Amino acid sequence: MSYKTDATRALEIKTDQLSIINQFSSSLLQLDTLEELFEYVTTHVVNRLGFVDCVIYLADNKANTLNQVASMGIAHARDKYQAERKVIRFSEGITGAVATTGKAVIIDDVTKDSRYIADERPAQSELCVPLIFKEQVLGVIDCEHPIKSYFTNAHLEILTTVAHLLSAKINQVNTVNSLQKTVEQLNNAQKLENSLLQIANLTYKANDLDTFFEALHSIINNLLLADNFFIALYDKKVDILDLVYIVEEGINSKTHQKISKEQLKDTASYYLLQTEQTLLLDKDAFQSHINNGDFKMVGRQSESWLGVPFKTSDRISGVIVVQSYDKTQHYNEHDSTLLTYVSRQISMAIDRQLARQELEHKALHDELTGLANRSLLIERIKHAILCLTRAKKSTSHALLYLDFDRFKSINDSLGHEVGDHFLIKICDLIKSTVRSTDTFARLGGDEFAIFMENITHKNQVNEALNRIKSALSKPINVDSHLLQASTSIGIAYTDNINDKAYILLQQADAAMYEAKSTGRGQVKFFNNAMRKKLKTHADIENDLQHGIEHNEFELYFQPIFTITTSEVIGFEALVRWHHPTKGFVPPNDFIPIAETTGQIINLDLHLLDLAAQHISNWHKQGHRFLKVTVNVSSRH
Repeated sequence: MSYKTDATRALEIKTDQLSIINQFSSSLLQLDTLEELFEYVTTHVVNRLGFVDCVIYLADNKANTLNQVASMGIAHARDKYQAERKVIRFSEGITGAVATTGKAVIIDDVTKDSRYIADERPAQSELCVPLIFKEQVLGVIDCEHPIKSYFTNAHLEILTTVAHLLSAKINQVNTVNSLQKTVEQLNNAQKLENSLLQIANLTYKANDLDTFFEALHSIINNLLLADNFFIALYDKKVDILDLVYIVEEGINSKTHQKISKEQLKDTASYYLLQTEQTLLLDKDAFQSHINNGDFKMVGRQSESWLGVPFKTSDRISGVIVVQSYDKTQHYNEHDSTLLTYVSRQISMAIDRQLARQELEHKALHDELTGLANRSLLIERIKHAILCLTRAKKSTSHALLYLDFDRFKSINDSLGHEVGDHFLIKICDLIKSTVRSTDTFARLGGDEFAIFMENITHKNQVNEALNRIKSALSKPINVDSHLLQASTSIGIAYTDNINDKAYILLQQADAAMYEAKSTGRGQVKFFNNAMRKKLKTHADIENDLQHGIEHNEFELYFQPIFTITTSEVIGFEALVRWHHPTKGFVPPNDFIPIAETTGQIINLDLHLLDLAAQHISNWHKQGHRFLKVTVNVSSRH
C-alpha cells in the first residue's frame, strides 16, 4: 500500500511537471519581450516547482560576466528578492563555473564547496543550469534552497527542459530585436541621408538666409529635438553676437537679437567661439563650466546643451546651439556629428549669400568709387516716379547731373592713376554732403548724378548745391599734387507719374552741357529752351537713320590742287543732307548729334561707300590718278 502511495505521488509530481512544461511552452507564443519571459519563468515556472530562491543571469561573452536580469524569492511574504551579487564573473562561484563549462550541477551541501559565494540569505543546496543555444552559453538559471540535498535529478531534468525552451526563446527574441534594430537603423540611415541631401540642396537653392535658416530648422527638427534652437553670427570687427535665427519652445521669434560686447563675454556661445570646440554638456557638466568661471548662466538651466562652432571667414564666425529642458531627452555624439555637418552647410550658405550680395553689389555699383551705377540709378528713379501717386501733390524729385571740370586734362597730364585717385577723393567729399535718402551714382568717366527724392521745396536743392560747392572749395592733395576740383551741374525735376527715367536723365544731361558751355563750376536748370533743343535733337536722331537708308546724303567734292602746277590731284568729300521736308540741313546741325548717338559710324560707312562709287566711275572715265579724302569720326 505504501509502495502505491509513493508511486502515485511520483506520478502526480511528474504530471505536474509536465503540466508546467506544457503551460510554459504554450505561453512562449504570447511572450514577446525578455522582461516578460524572465518574469514568467521566475514567477510561474520556478515558483510552481517549489523552489525558494531563483536568479536568472544573462551572459556578456565579451566581458566574461553574468548579469542578473530576474530573481524570485518566496521566503518572506511576497517581497521580490534580489540577489546580492548583480554581476558575477565567469571565474567566480558555482554560477560562474557553470557558465564556463556549460554543464549543469547539483550541489547537495554548498558549505562543502569552496566555489560557493554566500548571498544575503545563505543556502544549503544549489541547482544551477546553463542556458545554451547552438553551443553558445546565453546565461544561467541558479536556484538555491535552505535544506541540504533538496534538489533531485527530477528537478534537474525539468529545469534543464525549461532552460532549453527559454534559451530558444531568448535567441528568437534577440533575433527579432536585432532585425528590428537593423530595420530601424536602416530607416534612420535613410531618413538621415534624405535629410542631409535636403540640407545640401537647400544650401544652394535658398535665395536668402532667413528662408534658409527656417527650412534648415524644419529638417533638423525631424532628426533631433530642436524646440529650443538658435544660430548666431559673430562679427569680430564690431565684437557683437547676432542671433540671426531663434526658436523657443518650438516657436520662431522672427526677430534678430544682438548681444553687446558687455554681455557677450559671459555666454556659453562666446566660450564656444573662443575654444572652437564642440560642446556636448549635460546639466552637471554645464554647471561645472559655470563653477570654473568659463561662462555664466543666461536664462534657465537646460538638461542637455549641444553647441557647434563654425567659421565663414577671418572676420565672421558663428555657433549653432540646441537645448533640451526635458529630463528624458539628452543629446549624444550622433547628434553632435549631425550638427557639425549642419554647421558646415550653414557656413557654405553664408559664403554663397555673401558672394551673391557681392556680385549683386558689383552689378549695381561702380567698381572704382563704390557708388551706384547707371542701372541702379535708373531703377531708383523709376521706383520714385511710381511713388509720386502716393506722395503729396507738392512733392517732386530732382536729378543733379555732374561733370567734373578739367578732369580730362588732369588725366592726360598726370596719368590715369592720379586721375582715379582724384575722382575717389572728390566722390568722398560729395558723398558727405548728400542725404541718406539720396542716390549718388557714377554714370561713366567723369560724369556723376545725385538723385534727390521727395523734394518739398526747391530750397532743398539749392542747399545741396551749396554743400557741394563748399565741399569742393579747397584744393585736394592727390599723390603729392594739389588739385582744385569744380563741377558743372545740370538739374531737372520730375513731378508726374507719366515721366520716364531716361527722359529725366536726358534733361539733366542737357542742362549740364549748357552749364559747361558757360564756364567752370556753373549750374543750369532744365528749361523750355533746352526742351525745344532736345526735341530738335531727338527729331534729327530719328531722321538720320531714315536718311542713310533712303540715300538723302550727298557728297560735295572740293578739289585738291598741287601748289606748283595747279593740277587737280584729288578731292575732299564733304557731306550734305537733303532732308525731304526740312530741306538742306547743315553738317553742324547733325554731325555732333550723330557723334553723340553713335550713328556717326553708320553714316561714315555710308559716305565711304558713296566715295568708292565715285572713284570707280572716274577710273572708268580714265581719271585713274584721282584720290578722294573722306573725313571720318575718331570713334572708329
